[in-house]
Amino acid sequence: MIPFARVTVIGLGLIGSSIARAVRQHMPGVRVVGYDADPEVRDIALRIDLCDDVADSAGAAVTDADFVILCVPVGAMGEAAASFAEDLPPDAVVSDVGSCKESVVQALAEALPGATVIPAHPVAGTENSGPEAGFASLFHHRWCIVTPPEGASELAVARVMEFWKALGAEVETMEPAHHDRVLAITSHLPHLIAYTIVGTASDLEEVTRSEVIKYSAGGFRDFTRIAASDPTMWRDVFLSNREAVLDMLQRFSEDLTALQRAIRWGKGDELFELFSRTRMIRRGIIEQGQDDSRPDFGRSHD
Repeated sequence: MIPFARVTVIGLGLIGSSIARAVRQHMPGVRVVGYDADPEVRDIALRIDLCDDVADSAGAAVTDADFVILCVPVGAMGEAAASFAEDLPPDAVVSDVGSCKESVVQALAEALPGATVIPAHPVAGTENSGPEAGFASLFHHRWCIVTPPEGASELAVARVMEFWKALGAEVETMEPAHHDRVLAITSHLPHLIAYTIVGTASDLEEVTRSEVIKYSAGGFRDFTRIAASDPTMWRDVFLSNREAVLDMLQRFSEDLTALQRAIRWGKGDELFELFSRTRMIRRGIIEQGQDDSRPDFGRSHD
């Protein structure tokens, strides 16, 4: 079953370009139209033949669409939606890929009154960005969380879920507020910690930048990969999901204080118990197929 015949992707960065590639690979009969506010990105998309058509405006991009996906930073969702509101077909379904859902639900409802809006969040990505960074297999065996607002059309929800399944994703529904709390601990806080650790290492006066790079161990290199993520996107994520992030940050601070105390007082058994418990979390992630030992989740970018 092909849930949509004409898909428009607004925002042609890593996720948007990956969606365009995935649709063309998995649903070759579906027409894909792309648009990006940056003319340079549009030129690149044309050069690499990313979509069937790259429009010059958001309005022109959605004119014939039956599914519109907003792939822009969460702080820009309302403005992006407003830019095509007058041209949106009345029967089109609008969705997004943002990692904050409550703020997106509100922004899209205000910008597109009366439209069918079914937000979603594919939990996938890399530290790279731009239209040339995407690849069709990005969503394979990764979760996509669909977060319909209260009273949403069941048919529209089913169509959005079917779309993501067709791209190879595992799909689940979740209430927007609950989604934001879950992602605050599984995604947003880890990024905040990575930015902080890499920033601290950079600021240490007694360690030169060359030494930080030269002697980077595996753990620090992992943090630098996360900290290389798109700064605009993550600025908007932290501001849009601030309450949940601050709540989880407070909990983390309390746990960090307890860990600091255990190290100070030589409580080896307490440290061993914590490290054993966290090791089991890692094993669980691998057992559920959300990671493996191969680089980049074992995916080929071809």
